[in-house]
Amino acid sequence: MYQENYDDVEFGGDVDLVANSYANSNLVEGELDEEELIMQAQAGVQSIPEPVRNFLANLHRNLANCNVGDLAYNYENQFVRLTDKFYGKAPWPEPQYVAALVGDDGLFLTLYRELYYRHIYSRLHPSLEVRFRSFENYCDLFNYILNSDGPIELELPNQWLWDIVDEFIYQFQSFCTHRSRVSKRSAEEIELLKENSQVWNTYSVLNVLYSLIQKSSIYEQLEAGQQGGDVVEAAGDFGVRPLYKMLGYFSIIGLVRVHCMLGDYTLALQTLQNVELGNSRALFTRVTACHVTVYYYVGFAYLMMGRYADAIQSYVHILTFVSRTRQYHQRSYQFDAVNKKAEQMYALLAIAVSLSPVRVDENIHTYLREKYGDQQHKMQRGGEEAVEIISELYLYACPKFIMPNPPSYSDIEAASNTAEPQNFQLKIFLREARLQLVIPTLRSFLRLYTTMDLDRLSTFLDMDPLELRNQLMVYKQRCRQIKWAGTPDLLQGEITSATDLDFALQEDMIFIAESRVGRRYADWFIRNTNKIQDLVNNIENRQKTAIANAGKPKAEENNTATTPVSANSAAAVEA
Repeated sequence: MYQENYDDVEFGGDVDLVANSYANSNLVEGELDEEELIMQAQAGVQSIPEPVRNFLANLHRNLANCNVGDLAYNYENQFVRLTDKFYGKAPWPEPQYVAALVGDDGLFLTLYRELYYRHIYSRLHPSLEVRFRSFENYCDLFNYILNSDGPIELELPNQWLWDIVDEFIYQFQSFCTHRSRVSKRSAEEIELLKENSQVWNTYSVLNVLYSLIQKSSIYEQLEAGQQGGDVVEAAGDFGVRPLYKMLGYFSIIGLVRVHCMLGDYTLALQTLQNVELGNSRALFTRVTACHVTVYYYVGFAYLMMGRYADAIQSYVHILTFVSRTRQYHQRSYQFDAVNKKAEQMYALLAIAVSLSPVRVDENIHTYLREKYGDQQHKMQRGGEEAVEIISELYLYACPKFIMPNPPSYSDIEAASNTAEPQNFQLKIFLREARLQLVIPTLRSFLRLYTTMDLDRLSTFLDMDPLELRNQLMVYKQRCRQIKWAGTPDLLQGEITSATDLDFALQEDMIFIAESRVGRRYADWFIRNTNKIQDLVNNIENRQKTAIANAGKPKAEENNTATTPVSANSAAAVEA
């Protein structure tokens, strides 16, 4: 089904002819004469390597024929291989030269520019002009999709559609960070930012995402699917098309990311209404990067809202999935990005488990102990050292927060002294974490007794009894959290105890009750059985290799000449 040997697919056009056509269509009066333009166009087209020309021709043909299977192979395999081979440290060919190869196909060139600018963001350093042009290209693409009289005849693989939405939000975040650092901008750049205040505007980005959701009627489709209604009727003329449906669905995930970057965690969780997180056949599971992104931002929103039990559950679920499917994604071009996001989630999980100690999956617990064992021990001891560790892990693993509005370019000094969004969000998180840090310390003492006098515990902790009583009340209140009960609304839940250790305080006597959860030994035995089986197989293979090598004659070290071997001697050696 796929075109494996794309180098063999010859480009059908004539370079001189298409270059001549491009030069005539782009002749600017008073700048260059026609002959010079033709020469430039010919040089630009001929500078494109032959495999890249064939790839572009093949991609253009598959796009025109709506061949989604071949497009997926072109996008996920061939484009990545050609990038590594020819454009590891250079941009892809200019769109104006590619236009000459594809007959100036406007839709193809818009999609190619999206890949072109994305490659610059990924491998090179985008200039301010590139950031502006990339935004204009996204506007052209989304206007074509949203403002047509009827559904457009375009089909793209799910991976490509997700990458379009994901890259759109990433470039928005990158631009907001770029413009906020006014002290590093030149006077010319500041003037350009003033004149183009609508470029990568927060309202424009949100408008695109909400428009895609509304056009696809994706919320109505999800609700109809949960209630057993007619999904096709709810989808409408646009929503029944895979392009609009998946763009709308991925825009929901993109909105969650944007709201988290803006610090609105409640709205982020509200956006996921009717998106079934526990459903292994949900649409977000079709793209691994989307699957990981959903749980990363859901878990982070729960963490910032103080719902540590839900954050732990979210991260354990997706990290278990990543660890079990890692071998299947090693060849994927997104393997490194998924692994990096998984490492960030491990860091956030280490914070959540330290603030609200609970038992987690054995494999996850083993990795946390190996990776963050020292940090967890320091966080559980409390104090300023714990705050420093939490701050370090948080800044490493948190999303890239942004300021929704541009800075005041008229007052550069004041704009330079504005607090970074990451530090502001860290300050908010630490305010809650400081209150939560008392739990591990108190829990370590309480679990040793069934009854205990308040004065004795205050002596152990070197704390005033009245202050200790207040701390116990804080512990009691912090251990009762809202936990999601699997409903379509992620904000709703039941108030439950988030710890396996409870206590009651009667006058000056503490009564402790620990509800022990039985440890599941099946996974432990299976894992260690597999380890010892691998060890036995390794020993047996080494023994077989040693026996085989022992039966072979040793080659003479000094005999460097090549001598012919007769048939009789060869037979003797075989015998």
